Formats: sequence, structure tokens, C-alpha cells
Amino acid sequence: MEINIRQETPADYDAVYRLVKEAFATADHSDGDEQDLVVRLRKSEAFIPELSLVAEADGVLAGYILLTKIGVGEETELAAAPLAVAPAFQRKGVGSALIREAERAARELGYRYIVILGSPAYYGRFGYRPAAEYGIHPPFPVEPEYFMARPLLPGAEKLDGTVRYAPEFGIG
Repeated sequence: MEINIRQETPADYDAVYRLVKEAFATADHSDGDEQDLVVRLRKSEAFIPELSLVAEADGVLAGYILLTKIGVGEETELAAAPLAVAPAFQRKGVGSALIREAERAARELGYRYIVILGSPAYYGRFGYRPAAEYGIHPPFPVEPEYFMARPLLPGAEKLDGTVRYAPEFGIG
């Protein structure tokens, strides 16, 4: 299976909406709002078009990842939300390819950290560790192992602050 990752375009919006909704329909931890969060974030100041990526596998839209700006102390870094893979393409490398390409693009744009809320078993494979290890703290109660971060550059300076998500997340 050939996976092609590219920047999302407005022509993808409807298909991405359906894909995200379908991907999270059976997820263990979902509030059912992920597809609408994407719509809100695209209109926000936190949106970075170059970090809104789709994956096509065998010519079909197979996955999506969005990285948006967050504040951590005085710094601007990134949050990954959501990462979505169509059920027919799960466990086939689509999510891994999206994460790696999003990290590469973020690094190229000069960002130092990506924060993610998710499964340590899954994201740990990519080097994500409890965010507190990097001085990054959640703005809500959560088990520390599920609130993770990954430095994008070797020797990235440790941060010191609580994450401030875009208002579109509806946190705080």
C-alpha cells in the first residue's frame, strides 16, 4: 500500500469531516466532537495550514492529523488533535506516517515541542513521554502518563508552564 501525505485543501474538508467522525465513532476516549473541533480550529488563530495533513492510501483518503498552536509559559508550541485514521486503514501504518510527516513539517517551521493527549502505548513508540518531564503541564486533571510531549530538536530547552489551548478546544 502506497501512502501519500499532503497538506489538506478546502476540497478535502467534507471528506475529512466524515473520516474524523467515523474514526472516532468507536474510540475508547471520544466526546463525539472531534470532527467539529477540526472545523472550529480551521477558523482559529491557532490554525497553521501547513500542519493540517491528509493521508491518501491507494488513492483513497485514509487519515488526517492537525497540529495547532498552543501556549506553554511564554512560548508557542503545538498540540496534535486530532489524529484520525479511517477504520479500513487502521493498523496499516497510516497513523505512523502522518505523525512522522507532521513532526517533520513542524520542525521545519521552527517549533520545538508537540503535546498530545492519548495512549502512552501508542504514542510512546514515537518518543512521546509524560509532558511534565519537559516542564509542560496540563490545564486540566489527567493521569500524567496520558498527557505527553515530544521535543522535535535534540537538546530542546525544557519549558516551564501550563498549556493554553486555543479557545476552540473549549478548555478552561
